[in-house]
Formats: sequence, structure tokens, C-alpha cells
Amino acid sequence: MICLTLCIMFSCMKVYSQTAYITNQGDSSVSVVNVATNTVFATIPVGSQPYGVTVSSDGNKVYVVNQNNSSVSVINTITNTVSATIIVGGAPRGICVTPDGSKVYVANRNGNSVSVINTATNTVSTTISVGSGPWGVTVSPDGSNVYVTNIDVNTVTVINSANNTVSTTIPVGLSPRGESVSPDGTKLYVTNEGANTVSVINTSTNAVTATITVGGNPYGVVVTPDGTKVYVVNEGDNTVSVISTATNAVTSTVSVGLHPYGVSVSPDGSKIYVTNSGVTTISVINTATNTVSATVTVGAAPYAFGNFISSHTSGISSLSNELTRIAIYPNPTSGIFSISYHLSSINSLFQIEDITGRSVYTKNINGIDGKETIDVSDLNNGIYYWELINNNNISDKGKLVIMK
Repeated sequence: MICLTLCIMFSCMKVYSQTAYITNQGDSSVSVVNVATNTVFATIPVGSQPYGVTVSSDGNKVYVVNQNNSSVSVINTITNTVSATIIVGGAPRGICVTPDGSKVYVANRNGNSVSVINTATNTVSTTISVGSGPWGVTVSPDGSNVYVTNIDVNTVTVINSANNTVSTTIPVGLSPRGESVSPDGTKLYVTNEGANTVSVINTSTNAVTATITVGGNPYGVVVTPDGTKVYVVNEGDNTVSVISTATNAVTSTVSVGLHPYGVSVSPDGSKIYVTNSGVTTISVINTATNTVSATVTVGAAPYAFGNFISSHTSGISSLSNELTRIAIYPNPTSGIFSISYHLSSINSLFQIEDITGRSVYTKNINGIDGKETIDVSDLNNGIYYWELINNNNISDKGKLVIMK
């Protein structure tokens, strides 16, 4: 009965903040970053030379391309473990999951093909022939079209996702790599690494309507949620070009780390995350000021080519007044977890209660900024509530899941 109740509660829960999943090609791992605190709270071993990455819209699964293994690792974000490994085509690069989560498309560099994965069975359901050198892959917001860049022939292949057939091919610039669709689905932005440009495609006519000069060797690209700006990562000169979609002009250039590659945007559009493959870091850009606000150390040679930010975390639904003065990770936990905090009071009390409101753990926190390890491995599996108490008042609270 306890197990059944817990499973039902998990199926109804939503996780609450954002999480970034960074593929580290140099050490065959994925760094899991809490976007609210810019801290790495888990590292997941995957296949050899992980490259492309995509996150399901419900935040429950992350799909990672392993170049050397010609495979895709499926990560369960509740446990932060690999739940399945799927063999695809040769030297896979880009990857994307459809908005409904039913299919994953993988660009196979050596096979000039795209593998289509049925996510219900974690098997390849079909393989589609595309242009020579498929690299990047993305999907329209409504899920109807999949776009694949072909670096050897300077084209974008458009796939009808309903029947998994090629509907058209669009000529673009030299050596196209990354691509991103506007939120309204009307425009596709493609980086041309060999030409230092971005092609703007009208998705209704499948024709290039503008070509924008950016920095050296552009790879990753992302459109902000409001559709007003495009951020382009320039691997060749260690910068990010900011494009106004109203004018198709570069309005700002942001210096980041060495050999930047992948890029994603937070769901609220306030932050841009850029992977720096040459210095094992990610740069966080404040979109209001277009300046780097933080740098986070991750694994070796981070690439994270694709959409690597979830609109969720590997935590659970927040309470309406939950704040970010304290971060708990991992959550769910096996019973041992860390809390990092930034408080206004030197003396605070951290307390855990069960679902009946009974206190089952307390710890005094003496300090303003810091990190503590909490061990409640003696508690049973289930859902608990944590509280941070200052001067007899609850200043923060949230939920904690123990799952052994």
C-alpha cells in the first residue's frame, strides 16, 4: 500500500525549477546543474564521447547522443541514472525529442540518415535517408516538421513527422550546424559554420529570407521564448552574437569562455547558458544586460549540442511561497543530501516534517552562506516537507522525497 501510494503521488507530481544537462565529451559524463543556484548536484556516466542532448517537455527524460558508441543514453531525471541505451546509426551528432515526447530524432553523421526512436519502447522504429553529413536536428513547436542540417552539401532537410518522409530540401550557407525554430514556428535560424553566417528561413515557404553575418565558426543557436532575440555561439572567436529578430542585425557581442559550442535558454528567457568546450565551464549570460553573470565548472570538454535545459528539475512541485534562499540536492534523495543556503539571519533552524506535520528532523544552521550535508537515511520512503525557520517564523519551505 505504501509503495502504491508513493507511485501514484510521483505520477501526479511536477518538478519545480530548471535543470541543465551538460554532456561532457572528455570524460563521458553528464553534469546536472541546478539553474537556480548554478551548482552541479549530480554527475551521470553515459556512453563514449557524449555530444548531442535533448530534454523531454515533461522533464522526465533526457536523451544523450554517444558518438563513439553510436548510441543514445536515456536518463531518468528522477533518479539521475541511465535507464536505457539505444543503438542508432554511425557517429550520431544532433538529437531532438518531439513536443509530445513520443519520438526522438537522431542525426547520424556517417550514415547520412536520421534514426527515429519510439520512446514508449526505446527502439528505432524507422530510419530516414537525408543529405550528406547530417549534423543538427530540431523540431517545430507543433511537432509537425523536423529539420536536419547537412554539413557536406549545405542544405537543410525537412521531414514530415507524421509519415517520417522528406518533404523538401532547403539550400543554406557553407557547412550548416546548429538550428533553432522561433516560438511561433514561422522562422528557422541555421548557423553556417563555414561562412560565419546565420540563414533565416521562412518555414511557410521553406526559403531563406535573410543571411546575417556573425562571429567566427558559429555552432549552437537558440531563440528566446519571446521570439525577440537569437543567441549564436561562435566557437572560433569565443563569443556569442545577439541578433534582433525585428531587424535581423547583430545588436551585441558577448565574450565567453574558450571554444564555446552549445547554447540553451532558461524557460523565462532571463538567462542564456553557453558550454565552453575548451575550459570545462559554462557561461551564464543575463539577457537583460547581455553580460556574463556566472561561470559554472562542469566536466571535461562540455559540448551539449541541443536543448539541454529542462523547464523542470529533478525535484518535486514547489509550494506557492517557496523561495530560493536554500537549495536541496539531490531531490528525490536516498536519504543523504546537501543543502546550500544564502540567508539573512545567522541563526536558523532547518526542519523536516512528515505528511502528518510531525517533526522528524531538525538542524541548527549557524551562518549566512554555506553548505551542509543532511543524513536522514533512517527515515522511510515517502514525501516530507522541509522548513527554514528564522525568529520563530517560516521563511522558506518545500517538499522532499526520500526514495531508496
